[in-house]
Amino acid sequence: MTNEKKTDIFISRLLENAEIQYTPNGSDIKEVQDALKTASKKGTGKIGFPEFVAISNDFILVIENKSNIEKQALYEDDVQQILSTDKKAITNYAENGALHYAKEIVAKTNFKKIFAFGCSGDEKHHIIRPLYVDEYGCKLLEKIENFENFKESKIEQFYREQVLGETPPKVLETEELIKKASDLHEALRNYGQLGDKEKPLVVSAILLALADVNNFKSQQLTGDNIDTDGNKIYRSIETYMKKVNVKPEEKKQTVLNQFIIIKDRTLLNQIDDRLAKTPLKYFTEFIETNILHSIKANKKGDVLGSFYGEFMKYSGGDGQSLGVVLTPDSITELFCDLAELKITDRVFDPCCGTASFLVEAMHRMVNLSDNEQQKIEIKSNQLHGIEIREDMFSIATTNMILRDDGKSNLTNENFLKKTTKELRKKNYTVGFINPPYSQAKGKDTAHLSEIHFIEHLLESLSNNAICIAIVPQSTMVGKTNEDKKIKKRILEKHTLKGVITLNKQTFYRIGVNPCIAVFTAHKPHDVAARCKFINYEDDGYIISKHIGLTKTVRNEERKQLLLDCWFDKKDTESKFMVKTTIEPDDEWLHSFYYFNDEIPKEEDFEKTIADYLTFEFNMIMQDREYLFEND
Repeated sequence: MTNEKKTDIFISRLLENAEIQYTPNGSDIKEVQDALKTASKKGTGKIGFPEFVAISNDFILVIENKSNIEKQALYEDDVQQILSTDKKAITNYAENGALHYAKEIVAKTNFKKIFAFGCSGDEKHHIIRPLYVDEYGCKLLEKIENFENFKESKIEQFYREQVLGETPPKVLETEELIKKASDLHEALRNYGQLGDKEKPLVVSAILLALADVNNFKSQQLTGDNIDTDGNKIYRSIETYMKKVNVKPEEKKQTVLNQFIIIKDRTLLNQIDDRLAKTPLKYFTEFIETNILHSIKANKKGDVLGSFYGEFMKYSGGDGQSLGVVLTPDSITELFCDLAELKITDRVFDPCCGTASFLVEAMHRMVNLSDNEQQKIEIKSNQLHGIEIREDMFSIATTNMILRDDGKSNLTNENFLKKTTKELRKKNYTVGFINPPYSQAKGKDTAHLSEIHFIEHLLESLSNNAICIAIVPQSTMVGKTNEDKKIKKRILEKHTLKGVITLNKQTFYRIGVNPCIAVFTAHKPHDVAARCKFINYEDDGYIISKHIGLTKTVRNEERKQLLLDCWFDKKDTESKFMVKTTIEPDDEWLHSFYYFNDEIPKEEDFEKTIADYLTFEFNMIMQDREYLFEND
């Protein structure tokens, strides 16, 4: 089999994985067929044979392959990356050939929107570069790993974002969310004089009251001095929590105790002349209109958690100093992907925060079932969480109730004080954790290190359960001697499956370089087993002004590459993934195990020799020829 044939097979497999139907060496579309009859790359006017042609919605895809990566592209201008259009370049280089065919199709058919792809190399070492071509010219786009974004359901969005430069709808939604969060924050401060920790509790209380749509509306708040607006909201919360059957009683009371502020704070219940109503009524109207609608419309995302994060950010709150790092949706989704959740799983999050992991797990598991009774069982008995902070526990409980889950097994406790023997009786099959960061400041707090939380969770899970943690990269190094001992203990009892290094901006503005570690519980690590260490820093997310980390369509193909590699569906170059055996003293990170497995090019050799000769000449000119004398 020729090397180029191997490239063809590799690219055809990627097209099939993306469910893109293609024609090899031509096209089934008559217009394109006719255009190719005179499209020879040599300019002879004879037939041209691109490796593959496909159609996706209104777009034609044309693909040209070369086996040698060095034959990817030839530029007239390397800085501007203007592709050469001479016959030699078109014949010998992938991108140049693809551009040639795209121009022929645009000029000779009614298809005016073409994605041309120059592809070179093999499955492990390759370049796939898309170009957009129309009547007005050519635009070179970023390299890709697969064709996920070019299937019918996604190609239009890719075109709008990457070619036209339009702002993604998700970014616009996030901008609106941030604007509303900012406005509400200002109102809570200006009219309620509420502190950083009080704001999300007031929001949660109002949301719970509004959730009982048949019994509570903002119009009921009249500013009465006797039966205050706060009393009405509080009674509504009590009634609703009974209605959705929140148990046990202690849990319900813990949540209600956090919401007493709405009754007791006089300022919230007095009519404000600036508003001509009480601050509570104003907040309730705002939340009714702007926030409750978002949560009901978006059953999947942790909207309340997102608002909590915005409150902390705008108020300069204590999130970072207390080690509270709220988990983005991109991470909760990835955890569920890596865990391959089943409808029978019992999911446990011992540091649940706003319950974002449990919300995503519930969404995944419920969607896997067509049985209503099974869905009720998932919500009632298969999602478990612990949260040490009473305010966060109340927010998590509110979040789960708003997801139609009033019986979730959330408890307000200290996870590290729970015995692993007691927890193992729960038969948790999946453990998710984003532990408090940077709590271990000395000997007295050494037990609060992130690796200690991971060990305690592993010990708490059932046999062969999957445990996934997101922690600072330093956790996988072993910051202290005690942490290094824990790493060794973990391998003696449990298996490390791999570690994924994440985008440094995952926790935007927090200053944490995170990674995801995946373990199998109660299965001693096989010294001969090869772990996966992946560099997922380029995850298809970008920093958007005033928003932070936002998803682009590139995330689709980057995430697919990650999952394909993780689940052994494909291999790739070592700069993305290394498979290796490990030792307890190793730094369990891609950067520690990485080696460059790319064979040097001839130009690299020539450059090295030239650099050496230049150095030797300079030394001789400085009378230092003795440096090159043999003993």
